Amino acid sequence: MKMAAFLFGLTFLIILSSCGGSALQSEQSGQDSNDEEEESIKIGAILPYSGVYTTLGKDLSDGMKLYFESVDWQVAGKEIELLEEDTEADPQAALRRTRKLMDQDNIDILTGAVSTAVAYAIRDEVDSNQLPYLVSHAGGNDLTRGERSDYIWRSSFSSWQIGNAMGQWAYDNVGEQMYVAAADYAFGQEVSAAFIEAYTEAGGKIVGEVYPPLENNDYASYLTTIRDAEADGVYAFFAGSDAVRFVQQFEEYGLKEDFELLGSGWLVSEDLRESIGSAAEGVHAASFWDYNLESEINQNFASDYEAAYDRRPTLESLEGYDAARIIVETIKELDGEVEDSDQVIEAMANVEFESPRGSFEFDQDTHHVIQNMYITETKLEGDQTDNEVIETIELVKDPGE
Repeated sequence: MKMAAFLFGLTFLIILSSCGGSALQSEQSGQDSNDEEEESIKIGAILPYSGVYTTLGKDLSDGMKLYFESVDWQVAGKEIELLEEDTEADPQAALRRTRKLMDQDNIDILTGAVSTAVAYAIRDEVDSNQLPYLVSHAGGNDLTRGERSDYIWRSSFSSWQIGNAMGQWAYDNVGEQMYVAAADYAFGQEVSAAFIEAYTEAGGKIVGEVYPPLENNDYASYLTTIRDAEADGVYAFFAGSDAVRFVQQFEEYGLKEDFELLGSGWLVSEDLRESIGSAAEGVHAASFWDYNLESEINQNFASDYEAAYDRRPTLESLEGYDAARIIVETIKELDGEVEDSDQVIEAMANVEFESPRGSFEFDQDTHHVIQNMYITETKLEGDQTDNEVIETIELVKDPGE
């Protein structure tokens, strides 16, 4: 009996030891996992990886990855994790995926949004959860005005900056009467309104306006109306395939002979000019970056991007590259401690650096970037077009009103 009791007790101790060891091992494993999680900083990116804005989303993503690669995906001794979610350029889809990034992935910082409607859709969710959000494209004015949040800062542009930059220049260099043509959606309307405000304040007169629908194939009726107007030029806001068709048809219907064509940088952007062809020659545009800016940092950025992706960077590529740098500089300032969202925002607000676009800093009141705007002229060289920067409007500051 004593021997049986001894054996029973020994067996019990072995089992207990085994269980305890397993529990300890499990606890240690969990601790290691938590340590690994603590050693990484999670960046959520909401961008369109499908649908009409797919190329913009890809360029933004590639620009971010290029900068993160330049710092070996590490800052302040911690790994950077980039968690990307497809917004499909749909506000409700974006809201669901933003919640997933917050609730399941536990991201530390959010960036992205191409569509202003998407940025507006997630605004309240970001604000109520005090999630630091760096807007890297969406340009709707209200995001840094009436819908401004302590936790939202924008590094890209506003509709006002894009349109306003061309107003005085158009009056001084094109003439005293202008016609306006723009795609009929919120951003097109906002950009046009900013141009009209600046142009009329300079002394010019708007003699007519037309607003074709998005994804329009035939601009004949609009161009015929413009052709009969007494104007020195046409200010146009179109992007993507709309820009290709409008610029081509502007020449086809003979308007190029009688009117100067000017607009935003998207009218003759890097990814469109080959499709537009020679019709782009002579177009003047305003943008906050151009491939041909002559600074060394811009030339290095363009060279690195082409080496990585075998294509020229676009404006969206630059936006992604700068967004990644802002995030890295923010984390570096906090020595990797990003748990306190107020401290993250304070550090982000004070980021300043020399960007491929020029000097970069935030306006502390509007939470919006203060930046140079550039007037470009598209020139034909052989059978290819390229932009040339002909004027710099320094440190354009959104009024925030």
